[in-house]
Amino acid sequence: MKKHVRKISIIGDGGWGTTLAVHLATKGFAVDLWGPFPAYVNEMQKKRSNPKFLPGIRIPSNVSIVSDLKQTLAQADIIVLATPSQYLQGVLKKIKFSHADLSNKVFLSVIKGIDTRRLYRMSEIIHQELGRNIHLAVLSGPTIAMELAQGIATTAVIASRNPRIANQLQNIFNSTTFRIYTNRDVAGVELGGSLKNVIAIACGACDGLGLGTNTKAAILTRGLAEMARLGKAMGANVDTFYGLSGLGDLTTTCFSPRSRNRTVGEQLGKGKNIRQILFHMEMVAEGVATVKAVVQLSRKYRIPMPISTEVYNIIYKKKKAKQALADLMTRQTKAE
Repeated sequence: MKKHVRKISIIGDGGWGTTLAVHLATKGFAVDLWGPFPAYVNEMQKKRSNPKFLPGIRIPSNVSIVSDLKQTLAQADIIVLATPSQYLQGVLKKIKFSHADLSNKVFLSVIKGIDTRRLYRMSEIIHQELGRNIHLAVLSGPTIAMELAQGIATTAVIASRNPRIANQLQNIFNSTTFRIYTNRDVAGVELGGSLKNVIAIACGACDGLGLGTNTKAAILTRGLAEMARLGKAMGANVDTFYGLSGLGDLTTTCFSPRSRNRTVGEQLGKGKNIRQILFHMEMVAEGVATVKAVVQLSRKYRIPMPISTEVYNIIYKKKKAKQALADLMTRQTKAE
């Protein structure tokens, strides 16, 4: 693990990956921003912007926009994984078969999601593909990409089992507009960033149904209880869910008009089906896939997750959002 950082490679040219590239470049780092599609990479190179995923934000000159994965891996000291969760394993296989020496590189996952087939967290997939000995951390928190790109004050958490790695990355990413905290609870930080997307869909459905703040606050609060219950069963620290990567991220995602998952829920509440909604979206709403894993995990660990289950029913069983809410309200009464 090197102390001096010559280059940072961002693997994934979506809105969040591009935002982090811009952020690091403004701190003076040399950055590669890798995209999987050469034609779009060429467009970004010419325009010095990412019109599809981060419109209106100029990409600084010390960001090299590239499509050669092998070359960017070879030159990087820190590799930030910023692909949508469903594409991570494919990208990791490309990294593995590039035969780059990964022994001294630090990996940072900024991906929020859970594998729907094996129910793995993103760090578990990374270790499985690249080995247990790689230097790895995860970043999560209440981070709407456009807000950070515009210089609006933002906070996040970097978690690693190795505190030296977390501290190194904290120093690299921390700035006057992006305050970074550290944590050792990798599982809790990852699960908070993933599970909150499902609850945000439920909150969005409340908006789509035209319901009030009372309802939305109830969904958010009881949804957080679901997140913490499942997290505890999966070995996470319950306290993590009441921090930035849990409650903080949940609040942002449930209320921000820029939140993709909240927007999906709003459209579902208005009666649109999931195919119609996703057809018109450029960016990925991770909660749509994550809810499949959440329902399986709730069964595996025997943890009741009624809100998440109803989100699943709305998306995949074509249940009406209004009926889902009625069923939640008429469940058997219990103590809080």
